[in-house]
Amino acid sequence: MAVSLLPPPPDPQFVLRGTQSAVNALHFSGGTQAQGCPLLFSGSQNGLIHIWSLQTRRAVATLDGHGGQSVTWLQMLPQSPQLLSQGRDLRLCLWDLAEGRNAVVDSVCLESVGFCRSSVLGVGQARWMLAVPGKGIDEVQILEMPSKTSVCTLKPEADAKPGMPMCLGLWQAESSPRPFLLAGYENGSVALWDVWERKVCSHVSCHEEPVMGLDFDSQKARGVSGSAGKALAVWSLDGQQALQVCSTHQLTNPGISDVTIRPDHKILATAGWDHRIRVFHWRTMKPLAVLAFHSASVHCVAFATNGLLAAGSKDQRISVWSLYQRM
Repeated sequence: MAVSLLPPPPDPQFVLRGTQSAVNALHFSGGTQAQGCPLLFSGSQNGLIHIWSLQTRRAVATLDGHGGQSVTWLQMLPQSPQLLSQGRDLRLCLWDLAEGRNAVVDSVCLESVGFCRSSVLGVGQARWMLAVPGKGIDEVQILEMPSKTSVCTLKPEADAKPGMPMCLGLWQAESSPRPFLLAGYENGSVALWDVWERKVCSHVSCHEEPVMGLDFDSQKARGVSGSAGKALAVWSLDGQQALQVCSTHQLTNPGISDVTIRPDHKILATAGWDHRIRVFHWRTMKPLAVLAFHSASVHCVAFATNGLLAAGSKDQRISVWSLYQRM
């Protein structure tokens, strides 16, 4: 009887070493054809941020602004040479990286000791909206930046009891200036908030365990979330802003730290507690690859605009992959 053998998964294109600590956050900047090779930012448990050149495959700068406390989230501001970093020191730092500078030019004090990563949305020329975990255990604070003006506090109804927000995603439809927030909660639910109305439009129970990561494809009005359990959940948003679960996909082992959709909306990747990176076809959710390179939990995954995938692990290494570029 003939046995159909799948081709073995590829090796990383290259590996970045030198963080000397677990890698908890990754973010690509640039990388379009006009800009050439993107930069990769990594945030480590020892509080350092490394800026990597993917041409030399070395760190070109190291930023130290979180007092040795773990860096949990990184994001470049839209159309700006400024970087946001969030740390376990309860500070969110704004870095000016223009012309080789690497100085903290502003910061926001956070009031939540949870693990929830913040989210940012550009809303105008040099203005942006920031969603951060709030003071109350189940609250999300929305700020307008750089003025730090409080827009609102999003607090669930008293009987909802979703627990702590675990991951956040600000977004707005191309056809509307109205901002929305997707929030994944400790009780396994995902809620859609209308920021202007300060109300939950809808919510769905996706997981039995806390939601650890989510991403949303606004073009297809479809999102995906991973949890501490074994299931990946795919959910959609209809014209009435109602969320509904489309499908769930059982994984071999529990624990998804992060999930991200490639900018071309063709594939998605997950970071697994079982040391694995899993790659899926986004439209069909067909499993495409299980990348077994790391020797400890994978904490974060990120795609560049040119399609490169980076994964950061507790094993202090960052693997960079070139996968399914012609899909």
